[in-house]
Amino acid sequence: MTEQFDAIVVGSGPNGLAGAVTLARAGLHVRVYERASLIGGGASSAELTLPGFLHDVCSAVHPMAFESRFFREFQLGSRVDFVVPEISYAHPLDGGRAGLAHLDLDRTVQSLGRDGAAYDLLMRPLAEQASRVAEFTSSTLLRMPRHPVTAVNFGLRALAQGGPWWNAPFREDAAPAMITGVAAHTILHQPSLAAAGAGLALAAYGHARGWPIPRGGSQAIVDAMVDDIRAHGGEFVTDHEVTSLDELPSSRVVLLDVTPEAFVRLAGERMPTAYRTRMERFRYGGGVAKVDFALSDPVPWTNEGVREAGTIHVGGTRAEIAEAENDVSRGRLHPRPYVLAAQPSLFDEGRAPDGAHTLWTYTHVPAGSDADRAEAVVSQIERFAPGFRDTILATSSRSAVEVGRYNPNYPGGDIAAGAPTFPQLVRRPVLSPDPWHTPVPGVYLCSASVSPGPGVTGLVGWRAALSALRHDFGTRTQPSLSHV
Repeated sequence: MTEQFDAIVVGSGPNGLAGAVTLARAGLHVRVYERASLIGGGASSAELTLPGFLHDVCSAVHPMAFESRFFREFQLGSRVDFVVPEISYAHPLDGGRAGLAHLDLDRTVQSLGRDGAAYDLLMRPLAEQASRVAEFTSSTLLRMPRHPVTAVNFGLRALAQGGPWWNAPFREDAAPAMITGVAAHTILHQPSLAAAGAGLALAAYGHARGWPIPRGGSQAIVDAMVDDIRAHGGEFVTDHEVTSLDELPSSRVVLLDVTPEAFVRLAGERMPTAYRTRMERFRYGGGVAKVDFALSDPVPWTNEGVREAGTIHVGGTRAEIAEAENDVSRGRLHPRPYVLAAQPSLFDEGRAPDGAHTLWTYTHVPAGSDADRAEAVVSQIERFAPGFRDTILATSSRSAVEVGRYNPNYPGGDIAAGAPTFPQLVRRPVLSPDPWHTPVPGVYLCSASVSPGPGVTGLVGWRAALSALRHDFGTRTQPSLSHV
């Protein structure tokens, strides 16, 4: 007899798991399929360099862990032990200087000298309303914002930092470098409206509740969701790649934590021609080359404050970062790239053997690049941390091609699963107030290719599951996700 399920989820990334949590909490019989042996996708952790050194495979630091509505409903903070560094992120500059984004906004403002007042004017209204900023930026842009004043404040500031006039408020180099260092997470042209918006939102969370690091790696977030799914009757099938919807057991709904490109392949003739055309028009962005290090000692940053930060944006001044990122958007590798780094072992001693440390980094490259960027990353860190090379015990380096091969949701190394440009934030992947609901009966799309987009938030899966409950199960009652 063919096995019957209420819901099938394909893909066990954070969004697929969030969808499975929500459906299982609604009392449905759920099965999750994962092509890899390790559950978690972009939030998994593994020994990538040496035995005893635990590295995050993709995401390492989680600014949305406390601000995502799904994670708040799920009460993630009571399920996972997070450490919140007092310095959310640091931005080293030449000469031993650095911009330090303290959790305490007043302390940050005081440290920025002549630019403190301008930084305060830019960030304080957003930091004080960080939860409302998160709600606005995590909603489809077709919906009227619940807090229009916050939306206007956010929009004006994104506009101020999203064009060639972005340096107008500043007189020195630390504050603008800090803002661009966060905006560069997007792998977008600098300056641009979408990059500025994302950067300001992340910076606001850094001054509100911080950028938390989970003890035990990002896998701890995944494990909390897996435990909840299993506790509510859900089950998992790993090492199983789904190549067609026709392969799946009978179920009322299917949630796909896959890209539009993969959705077209899975659906085949089931997909209407017009919708297929829109899926095929979806555009992917730049890629990342990932480099992880096992270290004998902490990174010897010249600036003492940088040694205490959870996250570091390495790349020099605003102009230098813009030049490097814009080279990537033109399809070129820059000799002094922007490097995003995290130092989790400073805050979680379980990441490495006694006295040793881990360093997590990635740098941006054109999509599909097969370049090994380990030496470029080491050289750029050495610029601000002389002697870093001497601390390296082992290195794990993946090109953008290898990142995409490891996780098909990162085509060409695009960890955002689709360029987060402003047009594609409005229509992600289609222009609709319910973009998770597809015209293929009973099928919902729940990857980062769908609104509200990239990041470990669980929001896409949660909203896809709520859409499925409305359309296929006739319920608008939101199941409780609380930890009891």
